Amino acid sequence: MSEHFGTLSDGTPVHRWTLERAGVRVRVLSYGGIVQSVEVPDRWGSPRSSEAESGGGRTANVVLGFADLDGYLTHPEPYLGALIGRYANRIAHARFPLDGVTYALGPNNAPNSLHGGERGFDKRVWEVEPVEHGLRLSRVSPHGEEGFPGSLEVSATYTLDASGALRFVYEAVTDAPTVVNLTNHSYFNLAGSGNAGGHELRLAASRYTPVDADLIPTGVSEVADTRFDFRTARKVGSGYDHNFVLDKGVTDTPVEVAELHDPASGRVLTVATTEPGIQVYTADHLGEPFTPGDGIALETQHFPDSPNRPEFPSTELRPGEVYRSETVYGFSVR
Repeated sequence: MSEHFGTLSDGTPVHRWTLERAGVRVRVLSYGGIVQSVEVPDRWGSPRSSEAESGGGRTANVVLGFADLDGYLTHPEPYLGALIGRYANRIAHARFPLDGVTYALGPNNAPNSLHGGERGFDKRVWEVEPVEHGLRLSRVSPHGEEGFPGSLEVSATYTLDASGALRFVYEAVTDAPTVVNLTNHSYFNLAGSGNAGGHELRLAASRYTPVDADLIPTGVSEVADTRFDFRTARKVGSGYDHNFVLDKGVTDTPVEVAELHDPASGRVLTVATTEPGIQVYTADHLGEPFTPGDGIALETQHFPDSPNRPEFPSTELRPGEVYRSETVYGFSVR
């Protein structure tokens, strides 16, 4: 189901699509590929609960979003629910070398480039077509867009599976060597409101990438005996905007790597991905109309600044190759 959601200043219409399956309702915008809302039941509203049969329980939106298009246009920097590209996270000093050429990007997070630049994929209107149980978003990012080389044909398919899990499949091809790193930037609050710092997080990550003052990785370190050790579930708290090195590495199919649990509502979020890293951001710098800690971003991705770090898993894409990345956010209760 689609509906008109607003109009950009240049007259371009923006539409909102609604997906619903297995008790989960998701709303997606053609602007920025934004996931505006994800509504799921709590432990008393679960289909397995006797409370649900008697009308008890509560369904809540568990991602942060704005009610109208103006909210996203006025407050773009949190990247709420957006499709991020060409390069998710930071590239140091807004430049990178590739095949002997240094490419300069916009330093929109000075001195670095962040989330694809000043007008990344999150600020573009995507073509949207329905597919079975979901949507396929597509666009062509032209050579030189935000400084990145190569014309990139990219698609993002959002579907709900039989259990109500939200699946993202990203694919891209290029006509010239380039770098690609795509993700979804939803902020989760499984309680539906309030501070998310009391959520419990578990990560299958024995290492993480420490950062400098500009949030650029300085290397790889063990999480043991540090506040970055989430191998056993514990409260998230605050003060995190870090990439965790997933133990599984890059995989052909999604492997579960994270679990987020809200003890009060009973809601559980699981994350499975093909990606080698996950950025945990506790939203310590969210501004109005939100407050710091209102949500937790779990961004599956390759590592920050990989184009400048040959020891990190490569983000290079060359003609004749197909970029493919898949992440599944599953919802349940306990």
